[in-house]
Amino acid sequence: MSDEQPVGELTLRTMAMPADTNAAGDIFGGWVLSQMDLAGGIAAGQRAASRVVTIAVDKMKFIRPVHVGDVLCIYSRIGRIGTSSMEVELEAWALRQRFGVREKVTHATFTMVAVDEHGKPQAVPKTAPAAAAG
Repeated sequence: MSDEQPVGELTLRTMAMPADTNAAGDIFGGWVLSQMDLAGGIAAGQRAASRVVTIAVDKMKFIRPVHVGDVLCIYSRIGRIGTSSMEVELEAWALRQRFGVREKVTHATFTMVAVDEHGKPQAVPKTAPAAAAG
């Protein structure tokens, strides 16, 4: 067990359920990826103050499995910001059996693009908007 701590802001928490398992009985990696995509969209959308779309997932590495009953916690941090794109660093941590040990299970870099109401890229504001109550 390492002393490593999550990096970023807690963006999404959800419980792994039996319907989300693969043939081996572990939580399906695609489910974990989709939860990370949701968290990345939340973080990037808040930063861009607009709709965002995922255009790339880089450096995804699964470290440990997620099990039924674990609470999956996704932490996000906005990295590089371009004209319309943003890199979102995401870490997924499992809280074992809802209240046990917290372990890092995967991490990845998602690239998100801010888009307008027609789905066309638009500029990300130079400064972050004021935090919304949520």
